[in-house]
Amino acid sequence: MDRILIKDLVVRSILGTNERERHERQSVVINLAVGMDLARAGASDRLADTLDYRQVRDAVIHLAEQSEYFLAEALAQKIAEIVLSDSRVEEVQVQVDKPSALRGARSVGVEIVRRRSST
Repeated sequence: MDRILIKDLVVRSILGTNERERHERQSVVINLAVGMDLARAGASDRLADTLDYRQVRDAVIHLAEQSEYFLAEALAQKIAEIVLSDSRVEEVQVQVDKPSALRGARSVGVEIVRRRSST
């Protein structure tokens, strides 16, 4: 399956369970791998024949910046739902990382894969 990749999208979000995380926005890094057939877009060279990843980016930023999830799993699930709302998307892999979540670790995160058949 072909993939569109959006890498290292940094947003500021309320995400976490401890008191500080509930009141201070923190950097969250999001990576997406969107699985879909890109043959038509490759042949036509037309934006209409592919996923507009600028629109996906904007929707993900809006969601993350407005959200106040306790769990990265919940944020990842909602991002997957947004991406899968485009009927051409067959699969999406979403990774949500919190760079400063644990002392001594570069980041802590989750990665989920959702397929059209599982929504």
